[in-house]
Amino acid sequence: MPDAQWFSSPSDAQARLAAAGYLADEATGTTAYLAGALEKPLLVEGPAGVGKTELAKAVSRATGAELVRLQCYEGLDEARALYEWNYKKQLLRIQASQGQESWDETHDDIFTDEFLLTRPLLTAIRRAEPTVLLVDEVDKTDVEVEGLLLEVLSDFQVTIPELGTLSAVRRPFVVLTSNASRELSEAVKRRCLFLHLDYPDAAREAEIVASQVPDLEQRVAEQLVATVARLRELELKKAPSIAESVDWARTLVALEIRELDEKAIGDTLGVVLKHASDQDRAVRELRLR
Repeated sequence: MPDAQWFSSPSDAQARLAAAGYLADEATGTTAYLAGALEKPLLVEGPAGVGKTELAKAVSRATGAELVRLQCYEGLDEARALYEWNYKKQLLRIQASQGQESWDETHDDIFTDEFLLTRPLLTAIRRAEPTVLLVDEVDKTDVEVEGLLLEVLSDFQVTIPELGTLSAVRRPFVVLTSNASRELSEAVKRRCLFLHLDYPDAAREAEIVASQVPDLEQRVAEQLVATVARLRELELKKAPSIAESVDWARTLVALEIRELDEKAIGDTLGVVLKHASDQDRAVRELRLR
């Protein structure tokens, strides 16, 4: 049986995520429900800025679970993902015990929980309280880190040579996100449910903007969504994300702009496009000047 804190049905997932500020479509609600009911990790893939990370945060808010985040990057190693020993504290303990006890006694003492520094994966496994574990941008890690994740995702346990195998006290709700910058291994995919997120259609993005920025006039919101859609069709280094659409809406409200004309777009383009080459292309393609 699933833990009581997760979702009771796909519609319950949709409703509670919406109440938490995340407008999920039917497929997202169903997959979120299944991830909790089946206690399976959820792999969410899609372009940057479509709400993958926000989904994990919304599950945390909707269920009252603590969010534990592992931000992945090239060069991430076990010490940063799982655990490491507090070497400074161990050294002080060794120095303090010199001449008072045998090395074996000291050795047994310094490899205990007192000297263990837990990192996100181990922290999530050891928590007794409801936990959402976000493994963000997993495609940025090396293949070796994927191997580390396999044990966690398969059995929700980790092995520490000095302490043995530590199993999850309470299985976390696991969300892995990927921008698909590289293909993940089949072994990782096999252990996960899969959800592909793309940019929402105009109607849904307008709903999202309206829910986040209720003071924005509907007509301006429609103009904003249409403009963002045009920008996403261009070959940009970085297409506007949903979060940047919301930021743009807040900007328009702050500046009391009630007509998103060419001047208004040109004056505020930096809110949604963060590369000079992207702005140049947008100005040229949209004929703003």
